[in-house]
Amino acid sequence: MEIKKLNSDSLIDFKSLIEIFKLVFENNEPIADNEQLGKLLSNPDFFVFVVKSNNKVVGGLTIYVLHTYFGTKPIAYIYDVGVSPDFQRQGLGKALIAEVCNFCKQNDFEDAYVEVESDDIDAVEFYRKTEFSSEMKAIHFTYDLSDEN
Repeated sequence: MEIKKLNSDSLIDFKSLIEIFKLVFENNEPIADNEQLGKLLSNPDFFVFVVKSNNKVVGGLTIYVLHTYFGTKPIAYIYDVGVSPDFQRQGLGKALIAEVCNFCKQNDFEDAYVEVESDDIDAVEFYRKTEFSSEMKAIHFTYDLSDEN
């Protein structure tokens, strides 16, 4: 197993991770084009970490960097985390979270956090097995800004 942070030349690995996200999250949305994905990978406030087994992407996560007005250190918002079903429950997710937290410490982040829907029992139990420092309940509101309303 290898965990690595992708760079702007890692489009193939990024697309492989997105396919895993689509499977794990049962998402049928089309993947953005290569230009958009390349922009994301080049964005200094967006990180992608993948887990590889035998040089194949089997999981990973994405992070958006949030800059605050109460301090000078950024916050890592872990947006999506997914491991291919054939590789789940083998410690890969926990190793990935630990690696990302270590990366954030080394790069002087204030915090790293992830949100999970309370009714997603598997995800809640997964995060409770990681080295988190606190848990809070929150209500999430979404505003659909598409023209289809």
